[in-house]
Amino acid sequence: MLHMIGMAATVAMKKNAKLLWTLPVVGYGFAWVGHFFFEHNKPATFKQPFFSLICNFKMYKGILVGKVDW
Repeated sequence: MLHMIGMAATVAMKKNAKLLWTLPVVGYGFAWVGHFFFEHNKPATFKQPFFSLICNFKMYKGILVGKVDW
């Protein structure tokens, strides 16, 4: 989550839309590493990728409107 926000901020500050491809790569990459090596489980992205993506957007919305603490 924090990695996606950091990359989005980087894209906005640099005003370079070509960097948008880094958002899912960095965000999901770090999440997968965390799941495999720290939580010792598989992320939902592998079993239900579209459901996982939709839930991520719902979580971001919740954070932006103040309903989800992070």
